[in-house]
Amino acid sequence: MGCYLGGAAAARAGDEMSGPALLLAGPALTGSPSSGSTLLAGIMVTAAAGGPLFGVLLDRSARPGRPLAAALALYAAALTAILLCLGRLPFALAVLLAVGAGLLGPALSGGWTSQLPRVAPPGALPRATALDAMTFSLAALVGPALAGAVAGAAGAPAAVAVSIALIGLALPAAWTLPVPAPRPGPVPPAARSLPADPSASRCPSASASPSAPRSPTSVPPPGPSVLADLTAGLRAIVRNRPLARATATSVVSCVGQGALLTCCPPLGTAVLGGPDRGALLLSATAASALVANAALARRRRAPRPDTVLLGSTLLLVLAPLLAATGRPVPLIAAVLLAGAAEGPQLTALFAVRHREAPERLRGQVFTTGASLKITGFALGAAFAGPLATWSLPGALVAAAGCEALATLVFVCLPDTAVATASPRPPGAV
Repeated sequence: MGCYLGGAAAARAGDEMSGPALLLAGPALTGSPSSGSTLLAGIMVTAAAGGPLFGVLLDRSARPGRPLAAALALYAAALTAILLCLGRLPFALAVLLAVGAGLLGPALSGGWTSQLPRVAPPGALPRATALDAMTFSLAALVGPALAGAVAGAAGAPAAVAVSIALIGLALPAAWTLPVPAPRPGPVPPAARSLPADPSASRCPSASASPSAPRSPTSVPPPGPSVLADLTAGLRAIVRNRPLARATATSVVSCVGQGALLTCCPPLGTAVLGGPDRGALLLSATAASALVANAALARRRRAPRPDTVLLGSTLLLVLAPLLAATGRPVPLIAAVLLAGAAEGPQLTALFAVRHREAPERLRGQVFTTGASLKITGFALGAAFAGPLATWSLPGALVAAAGCEALATLVFVCLPDTAVATASPRPPGAV
C-alpha cells in the first residue's frame, strides 16, 4: 500500500507541476506570451478521448501495471520532447506533442485509482480511498509551488525537467502493481454432464495426443472487440444510477471548480494586493482539502459516500459567493471552504466508483470519469477567463451557479438501479 501511495503521489505531483511549468517555459523559450496557455490547452483537450481507450487497455491487460507504467513513460517522454522542441523547432510540433500527451493524462489519475482494491488490505478500502484522494490534494499543494520555486531558482525549463523526474519516480511502483486474480470462466455444459475420468489425471499425455480429435468446446471463443468494450464501459456508467449520478454531479461540479480556480489570480490582485497572492489562495485550497481528507481517513466508520458527495457539493455553492464579496476575510474563508469540500467530494466519488463499478470494467469506469472531469474543468476555466475580465464577481457567481446545477443533478437522479443494471453484491454498502 505504501508503494502504491508513493507512486501515485509522485506521478500526480509531476502532473500538477507540469502544467504551471509549461505555462512558464512556453513564453520563456518562444517569446510568445500565449504559448504556455496553448500548450496547457493542448494537453487538456484530448483527455476525454484518452480516458475510455486507456481504460479498455487496463481492463483487457493481464498485468495492468505494465500499461500504466508505459503510459507514465510516454507522458514523461512527451514532456521531454516538448521541452526540446520549444525555441528550436516549429511551435506547432510542440502543440501536437502536447495533444498526444493529453491522451495519457487520465492514466495519472483514474488509472492509478482503479487498481486500489488490489493493493488495499482486506476491509480497509474506505480508508485507502481517503488516503488515495489525499495524494491529489498533496500534489495540488506541492506541484505548483515547486514549479514556481524551481523556475525562480533555475529557470522554467528546469521546472519542466523536475516534473518529468517526478513522473519517472512513479514507474517502479506502477510496474510492480499486483496482478488481478483470474476470473473463472463458465464450465461447458458437456463437461458438466460427463463423469470425471480418473485415467485422465494419471496419463495426461493421452488426452493431449495429436491424433485425438479436439472437442469444439476446447477452442476459446474470440474476445470482445475494443468497440464492444468501450460500449460496455459507457453502458456501465449510464445504466447504473448511483454511478451515473456521481459521475454527472462531479463533472458539472468540476466546471465550477475550474471557473473558481481561474478567478484566483485576479482575486489575489483585486483583494490581496498582487497576482502572486492568487497562487497562495490555490495552495490554501489544496492544504484545506488535504486536512479534510486526513480527518476523513481517521474516522472509524466512514459516512455514506453519496451523502458526502451531496454535502460537499452544497458547500461548493457557498465558496464562490463568499469570494464574490471582494473582502479579504470572506475570501480566505471561501478558499478554505472550497478545499474542505473538494477533498471529501473526491474521496466520496472514488468510493462510489469502487462500490458500483463492475470488476471487469473498473479501469474504464475510472479513466472515463477522470477524462470527463478534466474536460469539465477545462470548460469552466475557458468560460471564466473572459467573464472574469469583464466582471470578476459575475464569474464567481457563475461558478456558484455551476455548483448549484451539480447539486440539482444529484437530487434529480434517484439512487435506484434500472432493470438492466447489474445487481449489487450482497453486503455492498
